[in-house]
Formats: sequence, C-alpha cells, structure tokens
Amino acid sequence: DKASMLGIATVDIDRTVRLAVAGLGMGTFNDPQGVEREVVITVPRGQHADLHVFDDLYVTSRSGESIPLRHVADLRLESSPQTIKHLGKRRYVAVSSFVQQGFLVDDALNATIKAMDAMPMPAGYSYAMGGEIETRQDSFGGFGTVILATIFLFIAVLVLEFGTFKSTLIVLSVIPLGIVGAVLALWATGNSLSFVAIVGLIALAGIEVKNTILLVDFTNQLRAEGRTLDQAIREAGEMRFLPIVLTSLTAIGGLLPIAYSTNPLISPLAIVLIGGLISSTLLSRLVTPVVYKLIPPKV
Repeated sequence: DKASMLGIATVDIDRTVRLAVAGLGMGTFNDPQGVEREVVITVPRGQHADLHVFDDLYVTSRSGESIPLRHVADLRLESSPQTIKHLGKRRYVAVSSFVQQGFLVDDALNATIKAMDAMPMPAGYSYAMGGEIETRQDSFGGFGTVILATIFLFIAVLVLEFGTFKSTLIVLSVIPLGIVGAVLALWATGNSLSFVAIVGLIALAGIEVKNTILLVDFTNQLRAEGRTLDQAIREAGEMRFLPIVLTSLTAIGGLLPIAYSTNPLISPLAIVLIGGLISSTLLSRLVTPVVYKLIPPKV
C-alpha cells in the first residue's frame, strides 16, 4: 500500500531485490579469446551476502524520486522449501523411509497407517501412502484377469491332453497342496504375500501340474493295457515316484541360492517355489491316487 501511494510498482521492487541477490543480466560480450561472456550488474558485497546489501538500495518512483528500498519493503530472512511439488494441482510433501532388516514391510506400513489415521490434521490437509503400497496396487491392478486367463488355459490344455474333465480335475487337485507349503514357507521366513510371491504361486501351479500329468497319464496308459484300477494306481505310483521326487529335488536345489539372497525382489519367489514343491511332492503322492480312485476317468 505504501509503495502504491509513493508511485512505485511491485515489479520495480522485485527487480531491485534481484539486483542485490542474484544480479540482473544486461547483455553479453565476446572477450579477446572469442568466448561469449554474460554481463551481470549487482551490488558490491563480501564473500557471503547478508541483509546489509539492501541498505543503500533505492527504488525509483513514477515521478522520478528515489525512495529507499527499506521504506517500501519489509526485508527479513525466512525459511522456505527449495522446490514446491504438485500432484493433481495440489501441493504435497513426500516423506520417505526404509524398513530395517528383520522387520516386515507390512507391519511397518500398518503401524504407520494407524498412526496417521489417529493424527488430527488441519482443514484441507490429507495424506496418501505411496512406495510399497502404491507399487502393490499398481501391480495387482488387472491381475485378477491374468489369474482367470491362467486358470482357463490350464483347464483348456488339460482337457485337450486327456479329453475328459475327470482327468483334468485330478490334475488340478494338486494345486492347493502346493499353496499350503508356499504359505507356510512365507510365514516361516517372515515374508509377506507380495506381488513377487503371487508370481511364484502361478509358476508353482505350472510345475505341480506338470508332475501330476505324468502320473495321471501313465495311470491311464496302464489301464488301457488291461490293468485293473487298483493295479494301475499302485504301479504308476511306484514307477513315477522316484522321477517326480528327483525332478522336485533338482528344482529345489537350483532355487536355494536365490532363496538365501537378501534381494526382496527375487527371494520370495524362490521361497514360494521351494515350499510349494516340498508340500506338493509329498502330499500329492497320497492325494492324487485317492482322488483318481474316487473319480476314475474313462480310458
């Protein structure tokens, strides 16, 4: 208001302050070596500028009168952020942290959300969780479609392979057996059901189905050769037991170095596969023959 009464424009005050703080560019010139140099005009100051650089500055009014800068501006030092970030046209401040080794990320996130929910905030202020939660939401977005497509492909391939839905159900019955071991392995190692672990479960289902296909297909072959139902189940279980176990042990041995890795992006995947292979290999030797006995397919 005082500057307006004296006929001083705000832009003139701003230009004068910038003259003292950063200097004003007046143009360029070429030195004797032909290098282009910028001409900047500013006030004399020491190594570090302070508020005293504004003591002898004047602003020219519209009438041509020189008015001391301190008469029309209140000069003081205030703290301010170096940058102002915006998200959706709203200002925001990001606070980041890392979870110490030995603690679950989900436990830290749940405790943080609980504390933030209990914190009173001024009107117009809110918070949103990013980082792990945001990545997880983006990763799982549309993931249900992928799972449904995977199940459909499983069923389609098995029906084309065996030609009967009973054989397909027998093969698919092994999948829950691996999930049990995978969940127990995650719990025992202190890992959460992350996106990487879900990917491991999908890969585990494919490995389990492959082993069970060998057993069911061989049982069907024995029945087609004239064996009775009980004889075919017994002989197939005895003859395919060792190859399936060795295949699983080989896979587990290859996954152990990855499981021991401290990288959170790959170790949960290996842990899921190892736990699922152990449980499915052991339990399927009992469950698959029983299910085959209950719903024997046509051969």
